Amino acid sequence: MGGARPRCVCTDNPRMHAKILRYFAEVVRAGSIRKAAEQLHVVPTAINRQILNLENELGVPLFDRVRGTLKLTPVGEIVLAHARATLDAFDDVRDRIAAVQGLRQGEVALATTPGLAGAFLPAWVQHFRAEFPGIRLRLLDAPVADVLKSLQAGDSDLGLAFDVPDNAGFRILFTSEWPIGAVVPPGHPLSKQATALLADCVGYPLILPAPALSLRPLLDGAFELGEVRVSPVVESTSTALIRQLVMRGTGITLLNRLDVDEERRAGQLVFVPLRDTHPRPQTLRLVCRPGTDVNPAASVLVRHLVEGLQGLLLAP
Repeated sequence: MGGARPRCVCTDNPRMHAKILRYFAEVVRAGSIRKAAEQLHVVPTAINRQILNLENELGVPLFDRVRGTLKLTPVGEIVLAHARATLDAFDDVRDRIAAVQGLRQGEVALATTPGLAGAFLPAWVQHFRAEFPGIRLRLLDAPVADVLKSLQAGDSDLGLAFDVPDNAGFRILFTSEWPIGAVVPPGHPLSKQATALLADCVGYPLILPAPALSLRPLLDGAFELGEVRVSPVVESTSTALIRQLVMRGTGITLLNRLDVDEERRAGQLVFVPLRDTHPRPQTLRLVCRPGTDVNPAASVLVRHLVEGLQGLLLAP
């Protein structure tokens, strides 16, 4: 009924076993032993020797070597799945041990949109790094669709974006609502008002988010419901550029309060909330993949980020 199950080499030495698996996984990722050696800062012969030892132990080749290229065999695919699962589990154990010991170390990847990356996140990252210098951040900025793809593929631990669809299938960790308003420079006639109507804004040169941004459909729907005709003087996919143009007096814009929080607190821009029924506030969501627990470093980030956003929500 079959022989003994193959045993992976050096299983009696967990540290050696982990090194072999890292060598093997890096060779697959890099596509060659030479490139893997460069990434791991070891000599190619050391990696080649470990791969050969692993193949000898298993009794089957892990790669087909054809014209200087390496292609995984069916057994190699099985070992690769084992290697990745083992290394992921080992990294998770290290993160959890660090958290238990109070070292506050680890790594977390946050995917967000360019608008958020250029608004409140720089100041927030500065505060986070000051409090948690042992946690390494990887920040990706991309359109909402790509943020969700990054999460789904496991390239990011967390996603932060406005108007994430309800049917996107992600676990929601935090939700907040951010009202939309007129954004004007100090001294502008609208800056003296406590609130404004959409109709008040169309008498001034309008700089609007481009249709590709999630805010624009909300604005267009509100204009249509209010039977307000608009002809923007500038459209842009960059909310950072829009803010700069408003500060330079090119026109006024319509953004949510979080988009302009830093400039508002610095006195560079004035946010005047709209009192129209539409557009509705924008919904900001912090999400992760369903059915998975965020690692300890990501948990620290979630707590710190939520506290920061709640503080901004309550700020006058």
